[in-house]
Amino acid sequence: MSSARIIVGMSGGVDSSVAALRLRDAGEPIAGLFMQNWTEDSQGGDCRAEEDRRDAVAVCGRLGIPIHFRDFSGEYWDGVFEHFLAEYAAGRTPNPDVLCNREIKFKHFLDAARELGAESIATGHYARVVREGRRQRLLRGRDRGKDQSYFLHQLGQAQLAATEFPLGELPKPEVRRIAEDAGLPTAAKKDSTGICFIGERDFREFLSRYLPARPGEMLTPDGRAIGEHPGVFYFTLGQREGLNIGGVKGFEAAPWYVVGKDVARNILYVDQGADSRWLRSQRLWSETAHWIAGAPPAARFACTAQVRYRQDDQACEVEVREDGTLEIVFAEPQRAVTPGQSVVLYDGEECIGGAVIAATDAPLEQRLRSEAA
Repeated sequence: MSSARIIVGMSGGVDSSVAALRLRDAGEPIAGLFMQNWTEDSQGGDCRAEEDRRDAVAVCGRLGIPIHFRDFSGEYWDGVFEHFLAEYAAGRTPNPDVLCNREIKFKHFLDAARELGAESIATGHYARVVREGRRQRLLRGRDRGKDQSYFLHQLGQAQLAATEFPLGELPKPEVRRIAEDAGLPTAAKKDSTGICFIGERDFREFLSRYLPARPGEMLTPDGRAIGEHPGVFYFTLGQREGLNIGGVKGFEAAPWYVVGKDVARNILYVDQGADSRWLRSQRLWSETAHWIAGAPPAARFACTAQVRYRQDDQACEVEVREDGTLEIVFAEPQRAVTPGQSVVLYDGEECIGGAVIAATDAPLEQRLRSEAA
């Protein structure tokens, strides 16, 4: 058992390091916990897990706090990675960070902290929790460029009641300055990007181990052949990189973008222009929504939404349907709204919930759905 009141999730990065420092300096009895969420596969790869573990130990040593270790790789495989593969196999683009927060960091990690005798957990996320009586409100981080509430929208009242976000009020440059002034070994460490289990590896190469390449036709929406693709599930809507389309006779020398996928027929649809009409939609339908307060604010309401991380606020009207799914109509057309990703809803600075995007009214998606019906 630990004597700590708060267990800090130590990732080996500068954010969790400063989160622990701020809590310690506030006089909180704390301990760190390093989570291993992915077991390095036999084919090498670079998930930086060992380096991160060493850095987490070094930071806790510098701060004079104990550190614990837990292996959640089995839970991660079952709760996050299998879903990730199933979504890609279905031609959708999942967001494993959202699932990891719900299933691992704010479920198994929280359980482990309580087993150690702690009351709460803390992480280095850029977000804020405001407590009003028994209600917990999730707010954006003050640093809008680093705000991570988008990835936390699946959390509920009980989880937020037991969570601290010590960096919520700070801009990222200030976090680095605090770490440097305190002599923390992670002060200048580069932020991790992308998905841990892929790390610095080529995404397509990694995914091909689990979803073997299945080449097929690359067509324009009107059916003209442009080339061959290595597998539709390696691509996402709006993607430009990796298409390997050179000069095509009869077309301008302009960039090509993915505008649609037909998994059943193994066709990747492409078009020229970042603002291709085939990429634009104004309406989406979601899977069952999650509400941070436990229920939606109304059956119909206006708010803002993000359909991707770091997107500017988009005005919209939301209808909560009887089965708990959503129909959302945006004030302006949106580019590359992607099934499998999350639509996250905001009332000003407050994140009120969100859902996985199921479908949109993008013209090519609508056509492909009607053809498959």
